[in-house]
Amino acid sequence: MPDQATQGVTVGAAVAAFLHRCGVATAFGVISIHNMPILDAIAGQGRIRFVPSRGEAGALNMADANARVSGGLGVAVTSTGTAAGNAAGGMVEALTAGSPVLHLTGQIDSRYLDRNWAYIHEARDQAGMLSAVAKAAYRVTDPAEAIPVLKSAVRSALTAPAGPVAVEIPIDVQAAMLPAMPDLTPYPVQPPPPSAADLDALADRLAAARRPLLWLGGGARLAGAAVERLAGLGFAVITSTQGRGILREDHPMSLGSFTVHGPVPAFYGRCDAVLVAGSHLRGNETLTYRCPLPRPLYRIDADPLADGRGYAGDGFVLGDAALALDGLADRLAGRLRPDPAFAEAVAAARAGAEAVVRAGLGPYAALVDGLQSALGDDFVWVRDVTISNSTWGNRLLRLSGPRDGVHAVGGGIGQGLPMGIGAALAAGDRRTVVLTGDGGLQLCLGELATAVQERADLLLLVMNDGGYGVIRNIQDADYGGRRAYTDLLTPDFAQIAAAIGMPYRRIDDLGAVGDALTVRGPAMVEVDMAAVGPFAAAFAGPPVAAVKAKAPA
Repeated sequence: MPDQATQGVTVGAAVAAFLHRCGVATAFGVISIHNMPILDAIAGQGRIRFVPSRGEAGALNMADANARVSGGLGVAVTSTGTAAGNAAGGMVEALTAGSPVLHLTGQIDSRYLDRNWAYIHEARDQAGMLSAVAKAAYRVTDPAEAIPVLKSAVRSALTAPAGPVAVEIPIDVQAAMLPAMPDLTPYPVQPPPPSAADLDALADRLAAARRPLLWLGGGARLAGAAVERLAGLGFAVITSTQGRGILREDHPMSLGSFTVHGPVPAFYGRCDAVLVAGSHLRGNETLTYRCPLPRPLYRIDADPLADGRGYAGDGFVLGDAALALDGLADRLAGRLRPDPAFAEAVAAARAGAEAVVRAGLGPYAALVDGLQSALGDDFVWVRDVTISNSTWGNRLLRLSGPRDGVHAVGGGIGQGLPMGIGAALAAGDRRTVVLTGDGGLQLCLGELATAVQERADLLLLVMNDGGYGVIRNIQDADYGGRRAYTDLLTPDFAQIAAAIGMPYRRIDDLGAVGDALTVRGPAMVEVDMAAVGPFAAAFAGPPVAAVKAKAPA
């Protein structure tokens, strides 16, 4: 075999070798004439597993979830034009979630670029489209620039605040020869350090708090050790759905992600400070920014634009959340004097919130209990946007680690199954369970074949209510019961599963869910919601009304 270091390589081969050097074990995408030099090299080198998704949208969702669970760089490879456009929704989700994803897309031959000649796979201003849905977008115009551009793109994707980055490489550039394999060393990625003076000042102010609250988002995912120290010092801990598992949700100081549920908003009124780390304080987790949060409100974030976003702040520390929280724990050790009754109040608020949510589930409380019992505390929990996820999936099943939960943060349906595939291929021996609805699943049915072909160890839990249940509830609540466009022709999922060789089970007795989970994936379990019956409380979208917190007792 020729020595590539001295006898020359194609740009496609250099790209494949660079991805391997970045630690990429799995990539996702759809092969095309306009990305073939890269994928031919990936196949020839045999060091990266390439998963052929059935669509580009699914490929981006797979790469996104793979990054969230693995902690590394997610990679998706698409063709240009329509194919790159198909990937846009997945890019929006990755951008919303702050997932480090590299979207490699082909491009037409350089001589025809931007000339509007209707060259096959041409798209007008593809770079502009990609820029709109990515943290950054690059175009490679010269073979010698390919690896330096990719190094910049990967560093951008991984640098906090992380996000998806797109790189388009024309087909003639992919096939061009380089005189030798270029230097493949990735550019270093350094977490932004917080100012010591800022941490000193914040610690001095928090040291006086007796009932402090720590609010965590996905940007604090690597701060688990520091968070556990702060919880031990007396901080109550609440998380966004993106921050779940940073502190084990069975920890006595954990409020889980019950941000606006039951007695938790009133509990905020008992706190005398809140520190928000790595969180957007998203609208559906703050009653559209009108839930009264404790004061003073301090913030730690790697994004300077987070200062004052959604809520005015009383202090801001710019920097990496893990570094900042660790430094803060050092400074507060031995200085905090928490209220002796605070831990009891945390437990009461958490128990009250859980009771309120469970009361609305009716018969589906048995499903939650069956899942938790069967899965234990070491599993990956992937959720599409469904009534079941909005009511219980996002908060009742307890998670133990910061990479155990994946969900569609941006609220788009139909992303759960492809996310589950990407997550399962990063999860190793852990079980991956995917919660989806019958409506959302129909957006990505083709990816069932991907799951079977790749032997992804996932269990697909399909909550089938015969259409868009949440839209029906909204129409009942806000449109006088006038229902339109919500009833769907629902496929026979048993026949679809049989056609592709996927084990299948249908249940109408939720007490049997534990038995259904014994089969290893890929497998499908369909819950007949018409047979099980309705929820005790109809879910008609996230709560938006303002609430008034009670004054401290």
